[in-house]
Amino acid sequence: MGAKDGFMKFQRELPQSRPPQERINDYKEIYQDFDQDKLTKQAARCMDCGVPFCHQGCPLGNVIPEFNDAVYRNEWEEAYFILKSTNNFPEFTGRICPAPCESSCVLGINKDPVAIELIEKSIVEKAYEMDLVKPNPPKTRTGKTVAVIGSGPAGLAAADQLNQAGHEVTVFEKDKKAGGLLRYGIPDFKLEKWVIDRRIQLMEAEGVIFSNGTEVGFNIKAENILRNFDAVLIATGAQQPRSLNIKGSDLKGVHFAMDFLGKQNQVIGGELEENPIHAKDKHVIVIGGGDTGSDCIGTSNRHGAKSITQLELLPKPPQQRTVLNPWPEWPMTLKTSSSHEEGAERVFSILTKEFVGNAQGEVTGLVLVDLEWKEENGRMQFVEIPGTERTIDCDLAFIAIGYTGPADNGLLGAFGVKQYENTLPKSKNYQSTNAKVFLAGDMRRGQSLVVWAISEGREAAVAVDEYLMGSSTLPKKDEGYYEVEERFIAE
Repeated sequence: MGAKDGFMKFQRELPQSRPPQERINDYKEIYQDFDQDKLTKQAARCMDCGVPFCHQGCPLGNVIPEFNDAVYRNEWEEAYFILKSTNNFPEFTGRICPAPCESSCVLGINKDPVAIELIEKSIVEKAYEMDLVKPNPPKTRTGKTVAVIGSGPAGLAAADQLNQAGHEVTVFEKDKKAGGLLRYGIPDFKLEKWVIDRRIQLMEAEGVIFSNGTEVGFNIKAENILRNFDAVLIATGAQQPRSLNIKGSDLKGVHFAMDFLGKQNQVIGGELEENPIHAKDKHVIVIGGGDTGSDCIGTSNRHGAKSITQLELLPKPPQQRTVLNPWPEWPMTLKTSSSHEEGAERVFSILTKEFVGNAQGEVTGLVLVDLEWKEENGRMQFVEIPGTERTIDCDLAFIAIGYTGPADNGLLGAFGVKQYENTLPKSKNYQSTNAKVFLAGDMRRGQSLVVWAISEGREAAVAVDEYLMGSSTLPKKDEGYYEVEERFIAE
């Protein structure tokens, strides 16, 4: 490493965000530019560990110490070569990944971890700036055709890999534009959509065909796809939201979070004139303490909500790791997002009992009760605290408590894919019960992170390639990706 004592000399530093009172007036990304000299110091904090646990933490197996070192030496082309060897879309993960690699950083045992996510984003944006990210279509074609159903991160990653293997790839997307969850789930203040468009244009230039506005079962039949393509990969995500089965859930003003977020992104993208679900001057309740709930807070603040309250069933997490949650496990600590900073009351250990409404069928309140959590027979159980039941104002409620699996729309059955009782499809090495059909992403493994979806897409592409060709030259995660090119070796 260039700076052997960088982790002792420099403190962790991240880009400043725009002031909350300013940024809630737009949907632009919130972080300001970061000085390159500061970035070099952040890269210098990497210790080049003998056993880099950050590799284990990253679902993609990113070769993190090596690209940190390249950034420290201002060798941007080398850094980009290393990064793209494992990650198809670092411009996505560098913006929206919760960075499990940082949670596994060895420096994080007793200091703040290396700013890996920031460095990753900086590498790819510098690569675009230096015109290093160019179309690179395969030199030869195999004559094999692959249909990818769904254009979220898993589908895009699989399509990108399979195209590079020389197959003719067509991506079928039911919405007007490609991107899936990236485009219609994640707010623009976390990921502006020009970032997606830039990558889609690159993939098209490399030969990937996008058939947007094409929904299997409506515009095209599954049997036609099976007949016209040599292999099919389904990556449609976990679209079935988990319901909140309490009285009043059917009242007007009670919505699943993604219905709200998706429509807002359509407004910003010019597909809708106005979001039919609007929070202006309303008492908003967000049920669920995860990232999706946080996104509802940020969007409601930008609408001009009168008040926002986020409810979480579980107890408030600790500020620091406990002895039961040691490094390098994912830290079960309190997370404060940029949306929380913009304004919201967070309430923990709360059970939602019932929505109440008026004569017009509109929600007006929510009945709550405080909980006490106790350990019984080795498991945490809750009991309601007597005398704490109350009703709070609620004009608009968003349910953000996760997803149960793939949408119940008959898609899997149409392709001859059998499912488990929990609705997840049956698969072995990404291959479904129909040998010609493969699966990847949240719809295969359940709701997870974007970085896991990209990893799934890459690994599923290997399985498809092996099915079509008998073997595959595509990289596998467990075999490693990165090999030093001779031009990057110092003389």
